Amino acid sequence: MATFLEHANITVPDIDAVITFLQIVEPDFNVRHDETPEGDYRWAHIGSDQFSIALQQPHLGSNAQSAHCPYQDYGINDLAWVVEDFNAVTKRLEEKGYQRGIPVEPHPHRKRVYYFDTGGFEWEIVEYLSDT
Repeated sequence: MATFLEHANITVPDIDAVITFLQIVEPDFNVRHDETPEGDYRWAHIGSDQFSIALQQPHLGSNAQSAHCPYQDYGINDLAWVVEDFNAVTKRLEEKGYQRGIPVEPHPHRKRVYYFDTGGFEWEIVEYLSDT
């Protein structure tokens, strides 16, 4: 069996906002689970049958801080999504007002761009133009 990433777990300030962002990037993603146990924090899984992003609110009673500054603080800098139609995905993100992240140099074998969601997390969108 091949090794693969089954899910990533991220604490976010607004679960619904991240779900909206991810469904713009990948309209086929669905919310696989969304729960707020009584007296506890909310969490949700969004993705496909093979992969998901686990989103959770900060634990109750915690003093949550805003997202770190990518490439300067410890933590995840970005998560990359490989898409089949780069232009369609970026058009949908632009139409919804999402802001681009760090600039990238053109490359002959891929298209890529970075966007920030409303919680300050940076996401990379990639379309490969070659199998090699």
